[in-house]
Amino acid sequence: MKAIFHTDKKWGIGKANDLMFSIPKDMKFFRETTKGKIVVMGLNTLNSFPNGEPLKNRVNIVLSPETVQKDVITAHNLEELFREIEKYPPEDVYVIGGASVYRTLIPYCTQVLVTKVDADGGAEVFVPDLDRDENFVLSRQSEQIEDNGYLLTFCTYDNLSPLPFPS
Repeated sequence: MKAIFHTDKKWGIGKANDLMFSIPKDMKFFRETTKGKIVVMGLNTLNSFPNGEPLKNRVNIVLSPETVQKDVITAHNLEELFREIEKYPPEDVYVIGGASVYRTLIPYCTQVLVTKVDADGGAEVFVPDLDRDENFVLSRQSEQIEDNGYLLTFCTYDNLSPLPFPS
C-alpha cells in the first residue's frame, strides 16, 4: 500500500476540506498514478470531490462508520478496511486522504508519494513530517519545477519498517 498527497512546506495538506493549491502537474501526476487502481479515503475526502462523487476509473474504498450509498466500498473500521484491501495487489492501493486517514495508515504504507510545494498554504490539517520520521527515507526526488506560480518537487519516501496488516 502507498500514500499520495501534496503538501506545503509545513506538511499541511488542506484547508476548508479542500486542496490548498491548484497545480495542474500535480493533479496530472495524481490522475496518472491512481488511474485503474484502488484508492482509500475518509468520508470528508469523498465529500470534497465534485458533487461528492467517487473518482472515476478507480475502486473507491471509504473508511467511515456510516455506510456510504454511492458507488464505493464502505469499510466501517480498520479491520474491514484491511480485509478489503488485502483482496488487491499492495502496489495498486493508494491512500488519498484525509489527514486522519493518512495518520492512521501511513505507518502501513511501503511508500509515500509527496508533491512538495515550496509555499505556505495556510493549512488547517497536516500529515506527519516524513523528513523527521526515522522509519522513512527519501529515496527519489525530482528537480524543482514551476507550475501555476508555485515551485514543486515530486518526492518518494520509502518506509523502512512498514507495519504488517493485523490478522
